[in-house]
Amino acid sequence: MLAIILYFAACKQHERAVKIPLEAFFRNSGKSSFQISPDGKQISYVQNQLLYVQDLDGKKGRNLTKKADRIIGYYWANNDMLFYRSAARDKRGERLIAVYTNGKPSQELLPRGRFKISLINPTRIKDNTLFLALNLRDSGLFDAYKLDIAAKKLSLVFKNPGNITEWYVDDDNQLRLAVASDGVNKTLMFRENSQDKFKPVITTNFKTNIKPVGFCRQNKSCIYALSNYGRDKMAIVEFNCLTGKEEKEIFSHKDVDVVEAGYSTKRRGINYAVFETWKKQRIYLNDSAKSVYQKLEKLLPNTEINILSRDSAEKKLIINTFTDVTPGVFYLYTLATNKLLRLSEPDSALSENNLCPMKPQSFKNREGFTINGYLTVPKGSSGKDLPVVVIPHSIAESRNSWGFNSEVQFLANRGYAVFQMNFRGSTGYGKEFYTAGFKKWGTAIQDDITDGVKWLIDSEIADPKRIAIYGTSFGGYSALEGLSLHPELYACGVSYSGFTNLFTFIKSVPPYYKPYQQMFYEKVGNPETDADYFRAYSPIFHTDRIKAPILIAQGTKDPRVNVNETNQFVRELKKRGVLVTYILKQNEGHSFRKQENRQDFYRQLEKFLAEHLTKH
Repeated sequence: MLAIILYFAACKQHERAVKIPLEAFFRNSGKSSFQISPDGKQISYVQNQLLYVQDLDGKKGRNLTKKADRIIGYYWANNDMLFYRSAARDKRGERLIAVYTNGKPSQELLPRGRFKISLINPTRIKDNTLFLALNLRDSGLFDAYKLDIAAKKLSLVFKNPGNITEWYVDDDNQLRLAVASDGVNKTLMFRENSQDKFKPVITTNFKTNIKPVGFCRQNKSCIYALSNYGRDKMAIVEFNCLTGKEEKEIFSHKDVDVVEAGYSTKRRGINYAVFETWKKQRIYLNDSAKSVYQKLEKLLPNTEINILSRDSAEKKLIINTFTDVTPGVFYLYTLATNKLLRLSEPDSALSENNLCPMKPQSFKNREGFTINGYLTVPKGSSGKDLPVVVIPHSIAESRNSWGFNSEVQFLANRGYAVFQMNFRGSTGYGKEFYTAGFKKWGTAIQDDITDGVKWLIDSEIADPKRIAIYGTSFGGYSALEGLSLHPELYACGVSYSGFTNLFTFIKSVPPYYKPYQQMFYEKVGNPETDADYFRAYSPIFHTDRIKAPILIAQGTKDPRVNVNETNQFVRELKKRGVLVTYILKQNEGHSFRKQENRQDFYRQLEKFLAEHLTKH
């Protein structure tokens, strides 16, 4: 409690922040997704859904794409060619398109069709050979192919027997690992050479993960993996694929999962481990990597630093830095000179002097377990009796992390405290905490959210009459459940693409996720055997419980939330006298991609919260 008081006292010493234009938080015109060419002589980036390339001095950007495709990731194939995935305009499939730095016309690398594309080795292409998985034969199965990018020749490498969900290529461009799944149990498959048959190595329940991150240099049967096999927390290990046994633990943390293993394809070893408590921390396992990061940390102190792209010689790096009060900035870093070249400029309106620190907080839930989260309060706030927006995260099995968040900063700039928590079922805190959220949508997960709100009230941070709950996707579902189960807690609520019906949510799983169907049943529930639970905790069946004003936003083309059910839900609420603001955007999916639609949503959100969280 003393820490909270001191924190708020420090905030109070500063003048209240100026009001930042809404557009500054939610415009998408900036440069992003920077990468460097293999020879280190060109830099590429995306701006307004167009792909550009420029020389190292950054003075001459050339547009490689003539129309605004929806670019779903892009990569350098060689020094003259890049390629990107794009959703087909008819939304019936995906495309793989090559563009050239020498002015040659773009080309489609695959025939058009109704299929999905999963890239296997996009950052480790050798001899113009790209490995990819396609569901050409069967919408629910992905076979492994290799594509000669120069010749546009597609060849089947391995036909999926019906249960393989992941493929892995080694650093010598050989397909060596696969993961098979029956929906609940996973089997790691391995072969020493590309001529051999895949053999099962070890089978585990999906709750246990052995995730390959790279191949060992000296031993062809050895891989590095992130693993929680035989332990609660994810660790970096060496794993023998012939014996099916862990040979060595490289690094683990007693309280949280290891979330990243920095694998070097050049030296075929682990450079560092990353774990995340309230903030990510890096432990160095290689002196060369340590030296590079320490130099960067001196040049860019007190920031998160991520290396996004390297040239083949690993002498030039594209890095991204950010804090909780500064949006991401991209740099080119040259090791030989220890110099940085700034590649992007954040919006000048988003001055860190007008933004608010994101501070870690924790509380005990009703069962005595610690729930971690973050609290962001308005600039100049007294820290007491505040209007609060509670935001459950959008995917149940994810977590909130420290860093710059446009929504959080926008709401804090408008005078609201923002509370985010990592409730049961969140990832990063070990297997036991993660699985504690299974089949607990609306129950134990919602209890953690409720207990967090009560902690805010008991700590006198929140004005109990001015609390809103707002979320997207799963977070939207949680907002609706909060309004339904605890109408006394919330002055209003907002659901953006939130699930209203658990039956429909499970049925909407696309065909290419069918191998995971049993896993979804175990995580969320089975609509047949858990029908009573689904009905009890699906908001669409309990509109009579919702009393507070509500804002609902959805796209007409949302594949996960049935728009007809949302329309019905809104009609029922209005029929019962609930004050509803309904934002329905044509030709938008699960999230609004058009800038004008996104900005319109936030304008209406701002107006809605001002109407219902202002003291009268």
